[in-house]
Amino acid sequence: MENVKTIDSVCTYCGVGCDIAAHVKDNKIQKIFAHPDGVVSQGKLCIKGKFGYDFLDSPSRLRTPRIKKSFLDDNPAIKNVIAAKLKDFDDTWYELDLDAATTAATLKLKDIQEKYGRKSIASIGGARTSCESVYFFQKFTRHTLNSPHVDNCARVCHSPSLKGMKTTIGEGAATNPYNDIYNTEFMIVIGSNTTEAHPIIANRIVDVAQKDDNLAVFDVREIKLHRYSKYKAIIPHEANLLVLNMIAYVIMDEELYDDNFIAERTKGFAEFKDKILNDPYANPKYFEEIEGYEYLAKMIPKVAREYALKKSMIFWGLGITEHLDGSYAVMAITHLALMTGNIGKSGAGLMPLRGQNNVQGACDMGMLPYFDPDYQEPKEVGLMTPQLVDEMLKDKIKAVINIGEDLTHIHANINKVERALEHLEFIMVQDLFMNEVAQRADIVIGVKSAYEKTGVYVNAMRRLHLSQPLVECDLPDDWEVLQQLDNKMGGSANYASSKDIWDEVREVAYRRFSGASYIRLERHRKRGLQWPVHTEDTPILHQLDFRTEDGLGEFHYYQYKLRGMIQEITSKTLTGYHLTTGRTLAMYNNSTQTSQSPKLMKGCSEDILLVCEDDASDFTSDRVILKTEFGETTPLTIKLTSKVQPKTLFVTFHHAKSRVNALFGDKSDELILTAAFKSVKVEVINC
Repeated sequence: MENVKTIDSVCTYCGVGCDIAAHVKDNKIQKIFAHPDGVVSQGKLCIKGKFGYDFLDSPSRLRTPRIKKSFLDDNPAIKNVIAAKLKDFDDTWYELDLDAATTAATLKLKDIQEKYGRKSIASIGGARTSCESVYFFQKFTRHTLNSPHVDNCARVCHSPSLKGMKTTIGEGAATNPYNDIYNTEFMIVIGSNTTEAHPIIANRIVDVAQKDDNLAVFDVREIKLHRYSKYKAIIPHEANLLVLNMIAYVIMDEELYDDNFIAERTKGFAEFKDKILNDPYANPKYFEEIEGYEYLAKMIPKVAREYALKKSMIFWGLGITEHLDGSYAVMAITHLALMTGNIGKSGAGLMPLRGQNNVQGACDMGMLPYFDPDYQEPKEVGLMTPQLVDEMLKDKIKAVINIGEDLTHIHANINKVERALEHLEFIMVQDLFMNEVAQRADIVIGVKSAYEKTGVYVNAMRRLHLSQPLVECDLPDDWEVLQQLDNKMGGSANYASSKDIWDEVREVAYRRFSGASYIRLERHRKRGLQWPVHTEDTPILHQLDFRTEDGLGEFHYYQYKLRGMIQEITSKTLTGYHLTTGRTLAMYNNSTQTSQSPKLMKGCSEDILLVCEDDASDFTSDRVILKTEFGETTPLTIKLTSKVQPKTLFVTFHHAKSRVNALFGDKSDELILTAAFKSVKVEVINC
């Protein structure tokens, strides 16, 4: 094709982290595809990867920094400094150049710290930008601003996976490459609608399940993956820990565990075994008492036997982590691997399916309040996002710098979040579009997308890919904006390129990245490299030792607590509706990018509420409002289906206008404060 260049890079959407290639002509993407030899993609892309690139040229793209007029009215001294750079945009905003925007931000940040102290500023976000930018984001906050408060959107997704896995095996990341699916003998998928959320991984699962009939799927509703499963398990809401402990019980009771592996590589097993065998909730026969789910009493032991006696893998998503006991459920998953030896070898391991394209990388870079880069102990532990919201309401946090994370959409209890943001004196946002939080900001700066810059992204299986620009763009990268801020705040950052930052990452986070130079990542652009990368990379973790202090895996039993839907069923008080949430294939998370793609928005322009056909009589109109004590949605279109259980509902959460997250309060994971998004009792109001 004349004048058409083919450029290799990495997909900007989910944590699968597909290698992509683009045909580019006259600085416009003509087509995105995957090479047949792409290690992650295997030559296939989902609808978002193939068609979701037209957001780049959206007329709504934020191309010039903006500053709110009301902010300058409240800060006349700042207005005087930058007055010559202001250009009227509309009734709400002025436009200005980047230098003036960062000057205004610097003056306000200094003023706030002088008034309220160094810890009055928090930095949140970064899982949609590169490792280089997010590394510098936390460094700038911790070292130049001297505030410990950094966090990212792992707080609403896989923080419990990190917590649970780190507690039991010392490392909170996937243990195997995706292609180990072809080497496994049995698979359990629990709390993951994989075909919708991680379709390129689902392709592998489906391929193997159709050939070997070796798949068990646990979910609260019937999902597409159930079509290919040998064991089709629909479970009650909030039953994950219950089910996982039952699988462990069967393995204990029938002595299916691996004595040698337990003796050589673990500790705490005897106490764990005693606790579980004496736990009345751990016996699968308990399901005989749960009306509508009695069949699980016989199915769970069958799953347990296959898992224990075969080379097995477990996959999970937010259906595990976004619960009160999310961290404990992840520990229960790792217990199964530890007691059967299903870890540390090809075809056997633990696979948390990460959400954002760089949420693994953001955590690796130290964008968490309790970890420095490389998961080292920070000099000072900061607060998690829900705690920061509480501190905003107490007027102790007075400024937020926010990169690529819509605080007023993706977090729980958004009515409370919105009230908290009103207490702030300053919000600065770096993003691609004027999303919900950008509209609330005082300064908004448009930045390059992943398709317009160079940077490292780490996918859900620890694989590093080096992106390169598909098209040229004159907007700044996130780190370039931050470097201006840093220098004006008294910092000494002097990076000439993202490579300079990455070379620093390789020194600071050497345990994982010392050997992952740009040169090597360029050479292996389609393959990627799995950390830790030294002389070679490491596809499989824990082959000899776990990453605990003594190298041993640990058992930490936690008993299921009777609550919610199961308690209502057993006490014959099941009334009203229990709601769960999830994604649809064409949309992505808070739809910042996908809502700007006409091809993807077609047919997905609103969030849809799925209702069981048996409950149709309760829904007398086509649209309903859902309500809890914390807030209510806008009217949602309903769709009757046989795929959800009676008295349960399912809704997507992609569109801010739906206000789905207003339904959720502060209930969260007991250890790590990830919101309990996957089950809430709701009132239905017919419109």
